[in-house]
Amino acid sequence: MENIRNFCIIAHIDHGKSTLADRLLEFTGTVSQRDAQAQVLDDMDLERERGITIKSHAIQMDYEQDGKKYVLNLIDTPGHVDFSYEVSRSIAACEGALLVVDATQGIQAQTISNLYLAIEHDLEIIPVLNKMDLDNAMPDEVKDQIVDMLGCDYDDILEASGKTGYGVDKILETIITNVPSPKGDTKAPLQALIFDSVFNPFRGIIAYFRIFNGEIKKGDRVKFVNTGKEYNADEIGVLRLKQEPRKMLHTGDVGYIISGIKTSKEVKVGDTVTHVEDPCTTIIGGFEDVKPMVFAGIYPTDADDYEELRTAIEKLQLNDASLTFEPESSLALGFGFRCGFLGLLHMEIIQERLDREFDMSVITTMPNVSYRVITNKKESIEVHNPSGLPEQKYIEHIEEPFIKAQIITRTEYIGPLIKLCLDKRGELKNQVYLTTSRVELTVDMPLGEIVFDFYDKLKSISKGYASFDYHISGYRPAKLVKLDILLNGDPVDALSTLIHQDNAYSLGRRICVKLKDLIPRQQFDIAVQAAVGAKIIARETIKAVRKDVTAKCYGGDITRKRKLLEKQKKGKKRMRQVGNVEVPQQAFLVVLRLND
Repeated sequence: MENIRNFCIIAHIDHGKSTLADRLLEFTGTVSQRDAQAQVLDDMDLERERGITIKSHAIQMDYEQDGKKYVLNLIDTPGHVDFSYEVSRSIAACEGALLVVDATQGIQAQTISNLYLAIEHDLEIIPVLNKMDLDNAMPDEVKDQIVDMLGCDYDDILEASGKTGYGVDKILETIITNVPSPKGDTKAPLQALIFDSVFNPFRGIIAYFRIFNGEIKKGDRVKFVNTGKEYNADEIGVLRLKQEPRKMLHTGDVGYIISGIKTSKEVKVGDTVTHVEDPCTTIIGGFEDVKPMVFAGIYPTDADDYEELRTAIEKLQLNDASLTFEPESSLALGFGFRCGFLGLLHMEIIQERLDREFDMSVITTMPNVSYRVITNKKESIEVHNPSGLPEQKYIEHIEEPFIKAQIITRTEYIGPLIKLCLDKRGELKNQVYLTTSRVELTVDMPLGEIVFDFYDKLKSISKGYASFDYHISGYRPAKLVKLDILLNGDPVDALSTLIHQDNAYSLGRRICVKLKDLIPRQQFDIAVQAAVGAKIIARETIKAVRKDVTAKCYGGDITRKRKLLEKQKKGKKRMRQVGNVEVPQQAFLVVLRLND
């Protein structure tokens, strides 16, 4: 146990975590030249295409120093705020963390956020200054920032380059000397934490765990404490580049267990594994349930695929514990699921994975956040969906979630960024100059305002230099109204949304104009209206496709033409009474793409 080191790599997006992990794997000989490729651990096509890490990846390395052999368990984590739950799970399984900071960009918002997560779990922090090979690196300036933030010495900061491999040997030496070996009692009853799981179509669910106490042998009878289910440990092993079976795993080890579990509900991330005969008395704590921030409905394009969609989402949830879902139905779209995501990128990735990994074509409704409705009887109801809103006469007021946002940017972009925040109903709380050229803004904002395009606008205003991080600060009363979209007088529940009173008119107007372009013309006029309660606030009319009935009428009196037109008018009127409007699929994505 003294020769085991468990550590993770944490950093802001694009600061070089995965590239540095590649060099560590090469240096320790874990990856052969034949298997070597950029971002070895990012095994999803989506991760490679976008150049971001979506999943945490665990791998074991062997390393020899001063004649002693060490086992290093490394977990490479994502950097985007939408995947911060992956980071918190990885941190729970480690004793140390490499805090990677880009020498060309300095400390960013997510660097600070991940650092606090690591400090809460008492991890040993090793600061690493990456990308030292670049000409525009600013080592002295960035070292000052790290010293201010961590309170460490200048000599504690390691210089490295994930691209060239410079400084990797020093990083490994520091991990051996600074990161403590795992604590625990080998003789105690088995106590292991599940920090991730994947689905294998041939072998069932494979759970990844870290042993805190005791040991486990192949064939042992084990119990998952939360679900109370018992299984045989058919295969246990360690996570190398491929899974390697072992006869036995001890305290401090990170490995996997295969027990032929087929249903995804039986494995919960954060559960404790123990022996059936000699169970542990306490479960491992420090693992909170994730709270989704953004909600959207996901419906199958073909109503017959409902059960297949359920299976696909359950399998995704195994691999991504921050995804939550519950069944719901919509008049316009039939049966589907109300899913909770950590953010808009998370939602986009889930949609993409459903399409690629499970070949599911889905319709996603307009995303919104959860609101709290206080009724006249002083009851509090949580509403994730506009259709779940009680009638106006029963509502005393509605409260919306507020966030405390931290934006770190260069000083030249500060004016436009403050204007952006104020336009989104934000309040500037604090402004701190970290250096002469970098400033940190603290803003209180409604979560609903950042759901759509805030992040994109932030990046374009700051030319990609601003970093953004947030956490929920509580609920506040707000003037919110339900905006309904009506087609020929019938509300389309999939397009309705809760919005601030001041923004209702402009959004309603834009949706109506966009729907007018998207809905094909039919045999009768279609009224596209936006309404708040009983009041219509915007309207567009899609004109009917007309046949020229007077074409065959040549010469003669005008009354002949009028007679034909009157006859057509009656037919149109009858058709309108029974006519249903066909809404194409892209109309449901209209609201997401209003800024295109």
